[in-house]
Amino acid sequence: MKRILLVSAAFAVLSACGANDVPASNGPGFSDYAEWERAQREAALTGVPVTAAPLAPAATTTTTSTAAAAPVYSGGITPESSSDGQTIFIREGGVEASPSNAAPTLYNHPGLSDEQSFAAVTSRETIESDAERRAALASQYQVVQPTDLPTRESTGPNIIAYALNAPNSLGQEWYSRFMYSGQGRFERNCAKYTSADEAQSDFLSRGGPERDPKGIDPDGDGFACDWNPAPFIQAARAAASGN
Repeated sequence: MKRILLVSAAFAVLSACGANDVPASNGPGFSDYAEWERAQREAALTGVPVTAAPLAPAATTTTTSTAAAAPVYSGGITPESSSDGQTIFIREGGVEASPSNAAPTLYNHPGLSDEQSFAAVTSRETIESDAERRAALASQYQVVQPTDLPTRESTGPNIIAYALNAPNSLGQEWYSRFMYSGQGRFERNCAKYTSADEAQSDFLSRGGPERDPKGIDPDGDGFACDWNPAPFIQAARAAASGN
């Protein structure tokens, strides 16, 4: 009777242990247990032992924050969208650095000349073709014969000739002026000209330097609106001396 009780107790303990679900092993390197059993049967028939299949490596992902720093691979990078809307780049393959790798493809820039490259020129030119090309270029030359300088039309007073023949310098009174010609009139009338050269030309055309109807030469030096003949005199002297 005691032996029966012990056997019953042992059976109860085993039943309790079996109640807990223990995950079945799929076998090393197999996706499920059925696949592992099928491989075992095939191994028994062929006599080849079962080996674990290598697991596929996980895909390497690069987010947009690190995409700029990631190296470029010849296998390409495929963009995908994650659940939060962020673009993820999956690198599908790569190229290891090796001396046996093919050289990169070089593209000719159409805007750059390769005439200085001996290899490039000799690959497409011969002595005969180069001579023909130079002869074609020489036939396109145009020699322009010199002509006489155009004659300057006399459309007004020549302020350069006046500057070179002036008997006095800027600010030196030489002609009499009306004593009531004021500074205000001088400034108003001079402001109407775009340059001192224009003022001097108009001054000479109106009877200057003897007359000054617009009051633009109040000091009587013969130079309207402070026009200065010195630059023309210096240029003439430099040309005469050959400098």
